Amino acid sequence: MRVEDLRAAIATIVLPEIPKLLTLLDRTAVSPTYGCFDRAYWHYRMIDFPCGMSQEFVLPLALVHALPAIPGNRYHGDPAIRELAIAGIRFAARSSHPDGSCDDYYPFERAAGAAAFSLFAILEAAEILRLPADPEIDGFVLRRARWLAAHTESGRLSNHEALIVSCLERARLRCPGAELETALTERLARLLGWQDAEGWFDEYGGADLGYLSLTIGLLADLDRRRPDLGLRPPLARAIDFLAHFVHPDGTVGGEYSSRSTLNFFPFGFETAGAWHPAALRVNDQALRPLLEGRVPCYSDDRILAHHLWGWLFTLRAFQEKRGIDSDPASGRHWFPGCGLFVERGPTPDAMLVAAPARGGVYKAFAQGRLVRSDTGVTLATRGKGRVAVCHLGGAAVRVEANRMLCEGRMAWAKGTKLTPAKNAVLRLLMLSAGRFFPDLVRRLLQRVLVTGRSDAPFRFVRSFMRDADGTWTVRDEIHADEGWSDVALAGISGHQTSITTIMARVYQADQLRPFEDLTARLRGLGDREPLVVEHRLAKGDAPPWAA
Repeated sequence: MRVEDLRAAIATIVLPEIPKLLTLLDRTAVSPTYGCFDRAYWHYRMIDFPCGMSQEFVLPLALVHALPAIPGNRYHGDPAIRELAIAGIRFAARSSHPDGSCDDYYPFERAAGAAAFSLFAILEAAEILRLPADPEIDGFVLRRARWLAAHTESGRLSNHEALIVSCLERARLRCPGAELETALTERLARLLGWQDAEGWFDEYGGADLGYLSLTIGLLADLDRRRPDLGLRPPLARAIDFLAHFVHPDGTVGGEYSSRSTLNFFPFGFETAGAWHPAALRVNDQALRPLLEGRVPCYSDDRILAHHLWGWLFTLRAFQEKRGIDSDPASGRHWFPGCGLFVERGPTPDAMLVAAPARGGVYKAFAQGRLVRSDTGVTLATRGKGRVAVCHLGGAAVRVEANRMLCEGRMAWAKGTKLTPAKNAVLRLLMLSAGRFFPDLVRRLLQRVLVTGRSDAPFRFVRSFMRDADGTWTVRDEIHADEGWSDVALAGISGHQTSITTIMARVYQADQLRPFEDLTARLRGLGDREPLVVEHRLAKGDAPPWAA
């Protein structure tokens, strides 16, 4: 891999997004919302508070202003871009709550994720732009850093914790004498306590490969800044774990991991590659979609910034001296702690990765291509149109030499939508008691949208059987407790998710495959007869629709 190729790829994907950032930004210097990146707030006036996460866009602007090694970068050294990035920092300071926190999805939310992502971007941008001491900016930085240090959000989100630690280290340097070192070491110990012996960091009770790559990136950067913290052993374990799940086509993650993301943040693997060669081997594979123009579409106002600065950090950290390319080792690995199974082989371009505990969601690759992605049988009912799925977790699992079995009860997919009445209730709640107890509201919403589960009147059994030649056959049995008369649609999708994860449900080219409609198979089934579906996974040429 050559740095010139990476520069060209990053220029192709990053630079066309900069005009979008500038469109999202209020660029009128005399405007009271000058520097706000939330166009829905300052321009359309559709919401009644600015999203604090939006101010993260100051970092991509600062990077394209400062990085010279991007071909065709007309923004390099442009004083207007510098001034707009600073305006974004100042708006973040002016629009935050008095304690330094900010909101993301509803007023008085005080969202740790939005506060940490945007503060990380602000501190990094201030460093890149070499901003001198400034009472408004530094006072805000200190308030937010202290709020993050003292705040513990509900749920385990390791990437948020890694961001908080990164913010505390940067704020410590920006504001000498602020005495943030104790808070930093305490929050870092908390994060390291969330690492499983298998190597992954907890994201809502499991391993999510996309968020894990971000956690690795932030910890690798912290290790570069603070080698005294002893982060290399936990980093090496995390990198070695993720290395098992880089697909033969270079993609990473998907619906089988705990938060169903398709993210990949490469910058930490470049940084760690200076002392852990396995990290560069990961990137030699996982950067291929970027170099070949196959990355998922992240052009969403709330998640785009993460990837823009992540790619630019990768270019900044690129290790030009790399080892000899090597194929990942073949073999099978079962990680019971997070419920993930992977088998690579018999050749390096073949792979099966599955999450038996999530109902057997899987992806299969042959000849370096995805030949099947399967998120389990799904049933849409009549009347209220509720949807039953197998992939919300909780399945009983048995993994043997040539067989995997997962069975359990299907659950209702999480499809709760905001209505005018619900929105009014939420606003009234947050304007009254909710503003004093935002974490309680967050826990309730997490249960509704992410962690809670409501059983459906259907049971599933999914089995994986491996033949003597190594070919896998997947068999589904679905049993209806109350018969099939209430089922309007049955089928299998390759990319269905049923929880709310902000970075999930992005578009990736291999998702353009038809829904496998099984409804016709229900006709003639007796109420006690199961729906049975079987797939034999291709070893040779991919089926025509997989091209």
